Amino acid sequence: MRNESLNPEAVPQSLTGFVPTTTAAASQHAEGTLIDKYGRHVTYIRLSITDRCDFRCTYCMAEEMTFLPRDQVLTLEECLRIASTFVGLGVTKVRVTGGEPLVRHNAVWLMEQIARLEGLKEVVITTNGSQLDRFAQPLFDAGVKRINISLDTLRAERFKEITRIGDLAKVLRGIEAAKAVGFQRIKLNAVMMRDRNDDELIDLVQFAIDKGIDISFIEEMPLGEIGHGRQSTYFSTEEAIERLQTRFTLLPSTESSGGPARYWRIPDTQSRIGFISPHSHNFCDSCNRVRITARGELYPCLGNNDAISLLPLLREHPDDNAPLKEAIMHTMGIKAKGHDFTEQMNSPQVVRFMSMTGG
Repeated sequence: MRNESLNPEAVPQSLTGFVPTTTAAASQHAEGTLIDKYGRHVTYIRLSITDRCDFRCTYCMAEEMTFLPRDQVLTLEECLRIASTFVGLGVTKVRVTGGEPLVRHNAVWLMEQIARLEGLKEVVITTNGSQLDRFAQPLFDAGVKRINISLDTLRAERFKEITRIGDLAKVLRGIEAAKAVGFQRIKLNAVMMRDRNDDELIDLVQFAIDKGIDISFIEEMPLGEIGHGRQSTYFSTEEAIERLQTRFTLLPSTESSGGPARYWRIPDTQSRIGFISPHSHNFCDSCNRVRITARGELYPCLGNNDAISLLPLLREHPDDNAPLKEAIMHTMGIKAKGHDFTEQMNSPQVVRFMSMTGG
């Protein structure tokens, strides 16, 4: 969905060439906050610090990926400038993502610096778990409060098939390491795929219960060209709930982690069961987040192609964050009202892979 009434005069002169045009009214925001033209308040950013990963998950990237040259990737200092500017505009949550963020040299330093930003409530991370046995303690010491770990299967051979090169045993060791250091919350993320892992939903929930951690199930999203038709592998939240209810009592909960997951509770357990449902329960009306890619592109909506490039601004103004701040505020005018992943299931309009956007 694109802005239908564009006014070139609305673009601040200092940003001409960097940002798409929007109407002046569309770009209005409350002082110190980021509010889009639909009244949604952006308080959460997902910041990708690398497009590289030590896995090649089938739903996330191609088997043979071409990664960005180093000079086209944000430096960690540039990542910190972006995070600091967003926090100054009222963002209270920063999630560090990738690719796999822990393959980036000095990633822990960056998270430590972000955690110190005044006004930030939490810095969190999404990881595939492959490096957690080494980095769980340093992440905790750096101020990371919560951690999400991708885990689509508990079967070693299937894990290798889905990730192409991953080692399940290493991820399970990482989960144990994360539990040992005492994060406030640990959550597993499992992408649901028919005839690939849907027969393990109950086992995954039981694993989460046994570990005393949370789990969220995610409907597969049509991002990038992949080797299988998503229409055949799509598995809905409704089907998942129905299947889980054959084993567990699910009680709806009003709890929120600040993201799109809707949670359920299982009596007499510590675990929350979440569902992220971009197809069956579109959550765009309450969207509070934007995404920054490893090459500095600011995407107001995961399901749309509209974006601006922050990298030229950062490098053209190395000692002045005012143009960066102005561009971020202006970009609220191109945040789409919503996405329609259902129509894109087999012919995605968003051709970038999930690993390029940062989840």
